[in-house]
Amino acid sequence: MPETGYVEAARAALAQEMERDATIFVVGEGIGERGGNFNTTTGLYRLYGPQRLRDTPICERGFSTLCVGAAIAGARPVVDFMFADFALDAFGDLINQASRMRWMSSGRVTVPVVIRACIGLHRSASSHHSGSFYSFLVHQPGFHVALPSGPRTAKGLLATALRSHDPVVFMEHRALLALKEEVPAGDYAIPFGRAEVVREGDEITIVAISAMVPRCAEAAAILAEQGVSVELVDPLTAAPLDIESITASVRKTGRLLVVEEDYAPCSVAAEIAARVGDEAFDDLDAPIRRLHCGFAPAPYSPALEREITIGTGAIVQAVLDLRSE
Repeated sequence: MPETGYVEAARAALAQEMERDATIFVVGEGIGERGGNFNTTTGLYRLYGPQRLRDTPICERGFSTLCVGAAIAGARPVVDFMFADFALDAFGDLINQASRMRWMSSGRVTVPVVIRACIGLHRSASSHHSGSFYSFLVHQPGFHVALPSGPRTAKGLLATALRSHDPVVFMEHRALLALKEEVPAGDYAIPFGRAEVVREGDEITIVAISAMVPRCAEAAAILAEQGVSVELVDPLTAAPLDIESITASVRKTGRLLVVEEDYAPCSVAAEIAARVGDEAFDDLDAPIRRLHCGFAPAPYSPALEREITIGTGAIVQAVLDLRSE
């Protein structure tokens, strides 16, 4: 398989689905001729023009509401918020309309809209460009929430998102955008609700989310040199959550560490810990542990940002501490 960058892999999925389905169009700031802030739509304007690559003013609630209406009317819009922080202005309509319309219509109306945005701490983007917020939407019935961890999963999950009949929240960590790996060419989709075992092991299970997957893979390689066997599980989607695969791993290893670069209170990691505690308590040989970023707004200072970011060393130490319990 060819080695492909994250942005190129995700863009290949978008281009593939836009060619296959003429009802797909993209809305956002700078996604037209300029190709998006992160090159998410580079080259697509030349193919599909302003009808399907619609540049907008800075009016997140306006264009997201337009897209919810378009989805109800039969189109498949992609809302590119650039940063998840900007989606906060649109939460009212996303929750009250997009996530609930199918229920309110007894299934007669679907809302196939994809909400796409970058998340995470990376290169001093500061407080207005570093949020995640996907846990807010996991809490709401009606959304699928996809959290790719690299180029291959970005391509596969985005293809599935663009084929879904329900609203999908597609959150991409900025630290992943420069990543390259082997990605299947052509039509490739990854089903929602099916976790992947990234690395097999038998002493400790790490469940890592989004950009924490490659970081935990680095930590697992370091730990292997020290004789520690780590099994690394990537949920891929937080809603639906494949708790069965996670508990199967925990039953094998007896220990669980959940690593998530989001705040600890009411997080997806907290949900995973609670579910595993309910369903695999008797298989645990130690308390479930979680590793999160610092509970503070993202600072602008690089030194301060490092203080609240989860580094590889912190993951290695958390595993060693859990192993000793």
